[in-house]
Amino acid sequence: MSFPTKEERSKCWGARDKYWECLEKNNVDEKDSVCTEFRKLYEQSCTAQWVKHFDRRRTYLKFKEKIEKDGYEPLDQTK
Repeated sequence: MSFPTKEERSKCWGARDKYWECLEKNNVDEKDSVCTEFRKLYEQSCTAQWVKHFDRRRTYLKFKEKIEKDGYEPLDQTK
């Protein structure tokens, strides 16, 4: 597998950004069908490895945002 060209990377990142924007705008998660077309374009524009990476990154960023907003409550292990 060769490294993507600048144009391919830009196309991938643009498709990813449009997909994430759709998810945010509609306040839905990845399983919702509202952004299906954007998801298809995203998967067609990026390698599977990049899609996996970006999906994990989005999950992490959402988790981090929630922790920063709501704080962290450790589980009570004594129960």
